Amino acid sequence: MQFRNRRWLVIPTTIIDDIDFNEIREPNSESLRRSLNGEKTFIKYDVKVVQKTYTETFIDEITGEEISVTTEAGIYGRPTIYSEDYNEYTHSEILELLSTEEWHTNELEEEQE
Repeated sequence: MQFRNRRWLVIPTTIIDDIDFNEIREPNSESLRRSLNGEKTFIKYDVKVVQKTYTETFIDEITGEEISVTTEAGIYGRPTIYSEDYNEYTHSEILELLSTEEWHTNELEEEQE
C-alpha cells in the first residue's frame, strides 16, 4: 500500500524531546522505533503537496467584500521539528531504509551462525 501524502523524517534520538506529538502520527516517544545502535529514530506525518500555485476568490459573508487567497506551490503539513538537515522519505524509500542493517537484523540468520 502506498501512502502518497505521508512522509517519514529520520532524526537523531537526541532531539526526541523537541517533537510535538500533536503534529505527527505517533502518540509518544515510547512508540518511536529506533535504529539498532539507538542513535536515530523516525517520525511520520501527512503532507499536502501543491503542484501549482493557485488563487481562490470568495465573497466575505459579513462584509460582502471579494477576498482572494493565493496558495503557493509547495509541501504543507510538515511538523515544526522538520529540517532539511534530516532526510525525509516517501513510503517506498522508508521501507528500503528500514530493511538495511542499520535498522533491521535477521535474528533467524544470526541464530544459525
